[in-house]
Amino acid sequence: MNNYFSIQDIDALPIWVEEAIAIKKNPLSHKTLGKDKTIGLLFFNPSLRTRLSTQKAALNLGMNVMVMNFTGEGWSLEYEDGTIMDQGNSEHVKEAAQVVSQYCDVLAIRAFAKLEDRDDDYSEKVLHGFINHASIPVINMESATRHPLQALTDAITISEYKKTDKPKVVLSWAPHPKALPQAVANSFVEMMQRMDADFVITHPVGFELASQITKQVPIDYNQENALKDADFVYVKNWSSYQDYGKVIDNDPFWKITSEKMKLTNDAKFMHCLPVRRNVVVDDAVLDSKNSIVIEQANNRTYAAQLVLKKILEKS
Repeated sequence: MNNYFSIQDIDALPIWVEEAIAIKKNPLSHKTLGKDKTIGLLFFNPSLRTRLSTQKAALNLGMNVMVMNFTGEGWSLEYEDGTIMDQGNSEHVKEAAQVVSQYCDVLAIRAFAKLEDRDDDYSEKVLHGFINHASIPVINMESATRHPLQALTDAITISEYKKTDKPKVVLSWAPHPKALPQAVANSFVEMMQRMDADFVITHPVGFELASQITKQVPIDYNQENALKDADFVYVKNWSSYQDYGKVIDNDPFWKITSEKMKLTNDAKFMHCLPVRRNVVVDDAVLDSKNSIVIEQANNRTYAAQLVLKKILEKS
């Protein structure tokens, strides 16, 4: 594996999940694998779990870690070829990626969607810009359209907690005061298509994700109907794909409540965090014994560590 851009870079998911769970049992078992190697973490957007878990994963492998926040520390970058750079951007990704490649052995990048131009976001110009011009492996720590570290985490978590070989998993949209990207939902949908699960998406009309991602996955516009007999309820807000970046409906009815969870098969509640309490989900659900959001967040380290391990072994 040269880069980890999307879950399509996972060659054998069951083996990866099994290996991640083994790493979790003994996180320092490959402590010397990253000796004298350096990972650079570039953040174009805020982070808590992604930054700390990736840094922890690198340290578990014996790597050095350098972190740079482009929101206030780095030069503004240009990504288009042939541009006359007489406006705001100070440096081209061609030089930036090559320079960073001299300082690091692995590069990890976080760059959200701007939610202004769908074609621009879905072109993934930031991640592709670095992948195309860097001479070292690149890891996606959440891009405009994908969050493959989170999706791998979710696969690990579901595998740990499932009680049947083919659990029913529901991805439910929830209200949110801000327009959010589709990255987490996109990668979760793609991951569920690779797992043995009875998978359903539920959301209001108008919040359909890209058809090239959802493919033949069933969509139920009745949330309560979708939740019936669910073993896992994964909740996430995303803005409209068709009416791109817009919040066309913020119906509070879609909030997850204890009453809705009673429709399920004693389901585990999942969310990638951060979560808006009593907007996305009630306190009673989030604080219940069936909420596994903290355990889910803990698995972020082992997902990142597995990806780094495979990259280091390849190099």
